[in-house]
Amino acid sequence: MPDIQVILADLGWPLAIAVAWLSGEFVHRWTRLPRISVYGLVGFLLAQAFPEALSSGASSNVTILANLAFGLILFEFGYRINLHWLRINPWIAVSGLVESAATFGVVYLISHLSGMPSLTSLLLASLAMSTSPAGVLRVINEENSSGQVTERVLHLVAINSVVALFVFKVVVGFWVFQTSGSLTQAISHSGIELLVSAAMGAIMGFIVPLLLRRLGALAQDGTIAFALGVILLVAASRALDVSPVLATLTFGLAARHKRVAFSRTERNFGGIGELLTVLLFVFAVSTLEWERVVDGAALAAVLLLARFVVKAASVAAFAHVGGISWRKGLLTGIALSPMSVFVTLLLEQTKYMGIVLVDELAALAAMTLLLEVVGPVITQRALVWANETPGKEKP
Repeated sequence: MPDIQVILADLGWPLAIAVAWLSGEFVHRWTRLPRISVYGLVGFLLAQAFPEALSSGASSNVTILANLAFGLILFEFGYRINLHWLRINPWIAVSGLVESAATFGVVYLISHLSGMPSLTSLLLASLAMSTSPAGVLRVINEENSSGQVTERVLHLVAINSVVALFVFKVVVGFWVFQTSGSLTQAISHSGIELLVSAAMGAIMGFIVPLLLRRLGALAQDGTIAFALGVILLVAASRALDVSPVLATLTFGLAARHKRVAFSRTERNFGGIGELLTVLLFVFAVSTLEWERVVDGAALAAVLLLARFVVKAASVAAFAHVGGISWRKGLLTGIALSPMSVFVTLLLEQTKYMGIVLVDELAALAAMTLLLEVVGPVITQRALVWANETPGKEKP
């Protein structure tokens, strides 16, 4: 007689992905809500109902696939960033830095006043600065959005995610120094890790286009070559304990500025990329527990409201000098709402250091769930209100 528990454990993830995908398709067709919001909600409910079947360790195949899916999205995201545009219009970078710093300050102040320890407040504030590249890019692709707001959102997400990653690593390095007393160990967990990650991405961004040009098959084999590059980068990052986030983002940036044209590259890396995206958004909430979400809901609501207002106001304040209207500036800031997947995977990568923040901090669990479900909806509405989705007349 087969063991039911063993069968459920084997079928848990495939069934969860299938249910999430089907639910996403039906709900999107009926309501036009973003599919990734449904993936997150279904994943969270299934994880609460069948916690054993959807468990995943740091070295499990599901975790590795989720990191790979995030790497593919970050590569595509990095490829869409135009550094030349930031040099022509530096106010975009200025607004990104200001909204990141303001978000950090406000979230830290609220967390500290609520009685949270200083170091934990610093970690939470650094994570709150970020906006999830995966959530924003997925909504933009799904809506076929294009225009001033869309492009500015992409560049601001890149800026505040890189700043958040840098500050998070610095705080983690300080945490390591406080607990271990080793300055060398602390520096290796922050500065050196970031430098090595960026160097790996830049080298891959130089090698892959060069090989494709030598083979004379840039147009035909671009998709598979860059996907293989991402796989190698994610695997190497895990082996060397450096950041796959920065490595794959730098890879995309370097590939773009090597003037590589993805004439046949499909958005989200085609069908395999779509499948991995479903897994990624289900995985992001599978580690959350209902009790922690409820415990942290009140503080999370205050922090999320403050984060939303600060980001929207900061970007809107630089709208005119940056060359767009106040309304578009405000919508750009509103569209920066998602952050869940970025935070989840960043925390997964620090578990090996003994920092299990999402398990210790109830407010972060509630913020992660709320923004995984609601964040993409807010981004979608902002893009629609900006008249940058098909069927809308552009001003």
